[in-house]
Formats: sequence, C-alpha cells, structure tokens
Amino acid sequence: MKKILDGNKACATVSYKFTEVAGIYPITPATTMAEYIDELGNKNEKNFLGDKVKVVEMQSEAGAIGMVHGLLQDGILSSTYTASQGLLLMIPNMYKIAGELLPCVINVAARTIATHALSIMGDQSDIYAVRGTGFAMLASSSVQQVMDLTNIAYLSTIRGRIPFVNFFDGFRTSHEYNKIDVIDFEKVNKLIDREALQKFRNHSLDIDNPTTRGTNQGDSVYFEAVESRNEFYNKLPDIVNNYMKDINKITGKNYKPFEYYGDPKAKYVIVAMGSVCETIKEFLDYKNTKIGLIEVHLYRPFSSKYLLDVLPKTTRKIAVLDRAKEPGSLNEPLCLDIIDVIKNNNLNIEVYGGRYGLSSKNTNLNDIEAVYNNLKSQTPKKKFTIGINDDITNLSLERTNTIFKKDYDEVLIYGYGSDGMITTSKDILTIIGENTNKYVQGYFEYDSKKSGGVTKSHLRFSSKEIKSTYYVETPKVVICSKDTYLDKFDMLKGITKNGIFILNTEKEKIKLPSNYLKTMKEKNIKFYTVNASKIASDNGIPNKISMIMENVILNITNLMEKEKATNYIIEMIKKNFSRKGQEVVNANINALKDSLKLIKEITLQEIEAYNLEESCSSVFSLLEHGKVNEIKVSHFLSNEDGVCEAGLSKYEKRSGTFVWNVA
Repeated sequence: MKKILDGNKACATVSYKFTEVAGIYPITPATTMAEYIDELGNKNEKNFLGDKVKVVEMQSEAGAIGMVHGLLQDGILSSTYTASQGLLLMIPNMYKIAGELLPCVINVAARTIATHALSIMGDQSDIYAVRGTGFAMLASSSVQQVMDLTNIAYLSTIRGRIPFVNFFDGFRTSHEYNKIDVIDFEKVNKLIDREALQKFRNHSLDIDNPTTRGTNQGDSVYFEAVESRNEFYNKLPDIVNNYMKDINKITGKNYKPFEYYGDPKAKYVIVAMGSVCETIKEFLDYKNTKIGLIEVHLYRPFSSKYLLDVLPKTTRKIAVLDRAKEPGSLNEPLCLDIIDVIKNNNLNIEVYGGRYGLSSKNTNLNDIEAVYNNLKSQTPKKKFTIGINDDITNLSLERTNTIFKKDYDEVLIYGYGSDGMITTSKDILTIIGENTNKYVQGYFEYDSKKSGGVTKSHLRFSSKEIKSTYYVETPKVVICSKDTYLDKFDMLKGITKNGIFILNTEKEKIKLPSNYLKTMKEKNIKFYTVNASKIASDNGIPNKISMIMENVILNITNLMEKEKATNYIIEMIKKNFSRKGQEVVNANINALKDSLKLIKEITLQEIEAYNLEESCSSVFSLLEHGKVNEIKVSHFLSNEDGVCEAGLSKYEKRSGTFVWNVA
C-alpha cells in the first residue's frame, strides 16, 4: 500500500507499534512525531502488544528521558522523540540506559546544535554529540527508509539489549512529503524476539524479587564491568544485518549496514549518511563510470566487516562527507572512522574529508560533481567544504556548471507564512500522489519565524521514484501568492522554457520588473493572475486562499486532469470542513468555482515594466533578495561570534539601508 507521508509520520507510524509508553517534550523539527503518536492513541490504534500507547508530556527533554529510563527499569517498552539541544539534555540518562543494557529507541530528526546562533534547521551535529553514550545509531536517508529502518532499530534493541538512536535529517527528511510503500506490520510483528522481550520483563524492578541497582563502583571493579558489555556491541552488527535481511524479504529492498551504489569497479568513492545519499545516487544515475557511494546506515557500533564487504576492491580514493563540524578535531567523526578502518586493514586508499549541509545548507548535484572531480584531481584538497564560498581559508570546492536533464516536473511556490500555501502544496501532493500513478515529493523552506516569513514549497512530480533531496532549481511552474515579492526575488530564475507563472494579486494593472519580462519573452512563459483574496472575501471566507490557489494551480497546469482535480478538492473540502457546518462547506465550494471564472491570462503587451534599483551591499540585503549563493565566509569576519547590533528587524519591515556591510 502506498501513502503520502513525511519522515516524521513514517517514523511515528512504526514507533507506535513497538511502544507502550511515550515520554515526550516538543522540539522542532521532531514535535510532530510525538503529536502523531498521541493522535494514534486517541484513535485507539493498537500496538504490537494489543494495547494503545500512553503518551506523557513532561516539563523538559530531561524529564522525558528520565521518565523513559524509569519505565525501562520497570520492564515497559518506552520511546521518545527529540532533536538538537533536546537530545543533549538527555545525555546523562542515555549513558545510564546504555550502561544498564535497556532496550530503547530515541527517534531523532537530526538538527543543528546552537553555537554562535540558534538554528532550528537540520544537520547531524546533535547525533555526533551523543556518539559516546553507548547508544547504537541507525541512519535513514529518505522517507521510505525511515518507514523501513525504524523497524530495524526496535527489533534490534529488543534482541540485542543495546539502546538505539534512530535518526534522519531534520526538515530535509522529517518534513519531506513523499509517496512511499507502507510496510506490512503483520509480518513485522512476527519478527519480534518474544523470548528476549520476556527476559527484559523478567529483569525489571520487582518487589517479589528484590535487586540492588545504581551501585557505586570504584577502581577495583568499574573497568571490568564496562568491558563485560563488549560482546553485546560485537554481536549487534550481525543482529542488525539479520533483521535487515528479514525486512528485505518483506519490502523487496536490499538494506545492509553499509550499502554500495554505483560502478562495481569504482576508483573514487564517497562515504556519507543521511539525505545527501539520495542526491549522490541521483548523480550516479547520470554519471557512474569509476565512481560510487557507500551509504552508512549502522553508524554505531561501527563495523569494519560490513564496510569492507561493500567497498570495491578497485577503490583508490575516498571522500567522506560529514554533516557537522567538530572544531579542533583532525577530521570530522565519520571521516575519522573511515581513516581508522583503512589504516587498520593496510589498504592503499587515500581518504579526504568534506563538510556539507550545515544548518540545512543546500547540497545539489553540482556540489556532488565537485567532490568527485576533487577526488580525480592530481592535487585534491585533503579537507574541503561544499555548498558555500569560503574565500578566507579556501576550503570550498566550486560548484560545477553542468546542466542535468531532469525526468520530472518541478513546481516552486512562494508564499507568506500563515497564508496557507504550504497547506495548498501538501494537498496538491496528496491529490496527485494518491489518485495517479505519479511519484511526488514536497519540501518546505521557511525560516524560524514561520508565521509572517517567506515560505517556499519545492514540489516534484514524476513517473519514477524521486531522489532529489535539494531545492527545486528548474521549475516548470512558479506561483507567487504575494505580489510584493516581485521587488525582492527573481522568482523566474531557472524557470524552464514554455513554463508557467501564476501571480495572486489584487491589482488590476499589472506591473512587473523588467527582468521578469525579459525572461518571459526569452522562455515563452505563460502568465496568469488571480485575485484569490477577493474571491475568498466575496464568499465569506476572508484570507482563506489555500483551496482557491490549489484549484487554480491544478487547473492551469497539466499535473492532472482538470475536472478530476476540482472534484478531488471538493471532496477534501467536505472532509475537512463538514464539522464546521454546511454553510462553511458551501462557501469554500463556491469560492472554488469562482476561482476558475476569474483566472486571467496576461500577455506581455498588457504588462507595464519598471526597473529595480537593487543594492545588495550587505549580508542582510543578499538574504532579503534570496541571493544566498552570493554570501561569502568573509562577510562574517566581524560577526564570527554571532554578535550583531541591536534592532536589525527594522530592515525587514520597511525599506532601509542595511548596515552590516560586506567586508
């Protein structure tokens, strides 16, 4: 069965089945996992033990893991969901849970740890920060993998007694909508080691069988006690691998602790974990001669055996991509592991370390091509970064200019936080994904303000599975819900020939910057306008433009048959608004019908052009105009510790000259 899910929902769907009590505390971007667990419980959904899950929200992440720890001591299967600083607050209990060999899974939507600044966006710095706790670590690279591999974490922790951090990239995977296969839970249920589960129960706190726990041990015994757990870690990779074989039989996949993708005789190999692996696979589908990828799933315990099983014998150079920076270290954590394996096995392979994707920095096909080009170079950079312009230490690899022909349609939607355009995007993905044979993917870009900030919805539609875990770059359709964005962003940059531009505006006379007209003329762009705000107001649903824009988009584009699209939206309206009364349902349906009457196709002759006086002389002005690729490391020489002058928000609210000038 195929469903449209994001990574958080895919994880929660599986986690619910293995959990008796969930100890939670909300933190972006992991919050919706716990919310969905609670939702399933309220629907009386049953777990694998025949009960509904009890959800308890604590006062902090420290409280949540403390409660989980106590429940585990009492023989109760318990889970939690977190990220970033929330995960760090769990560290003391994580050491205890691992040391006490308690089966547990912490599900993590991996996120940046706040250093010089807070960031709610994704990388793997939180994962690396807890790698010494004794928890095993299992990584997923896509929404489909989250659905499948979360089962592995739970099955393995029950049998192996080692607790797991089950993780995937925050936002890029946790919030990405994708069409995936839902696993057969009846078959998964049969894989649970019931004998191991009963031993866990029997080993719990019991007043009829009293035991002493939490003892104080000194130099005479502590060391030996720690070493006594070695065999549990030594056996765990085989346990994980065997369960992967079982899941492969159910899903038809080929999961391994380390997966290889590419030319079996590759000389140049990238090692990485997380969502970037999907982008690397896509690149390898274009160009795979003498190059390949090793995708890490089981990060801890790190298994040399399973890594060497998939490493091509022809490999001469490896680039390891780490999605974090460990200041002061000789290399980043994953790179150090690979170097250790290569040296201990006396392999004649050079290893190069790269950083990418910090705080959700975009990493695209051209960045990956740059990594392989660096490996092939006679004088490769031993340490490097991708996706940024480092003009200070000169570590960055320059993006290539290769144009990759895509076999899918891309749509880019500019919205205003809280105007409903992200909901519109999700509805479009659901309608097309569930009612056609097309695969869909949706990623939603917004800042930490969320409400009131700029949102961008990156949508893709294809007859094949979509691996592109990076921003939409060559949209066939561009939609803008707020006409003031015309002066801020070059929204038509990258639009394909014979593309479509849809603008929501209340203005009768259409004025566009001259560069828009130039692009529209050169690429033969069809231009449509609609006054969604007026339609909503006239039908008694002021500011509710999401359904209207949804209908406009589906009827103007060729994403699916127009009449069917409208009918699906009407059914969605009835489902979503019936509890609010028939009057509200009718108002939305009437607005939907009016939207088709008031779509206007605008010719170039009807448009008045004007020139923009654009001055991007500072970091803030570059950000305001969406020109993030023009930002350099040198721009932060006076701001490397995160200290800024006060009152900078005024520059977002009205025109002004930004004062943080380019160095």
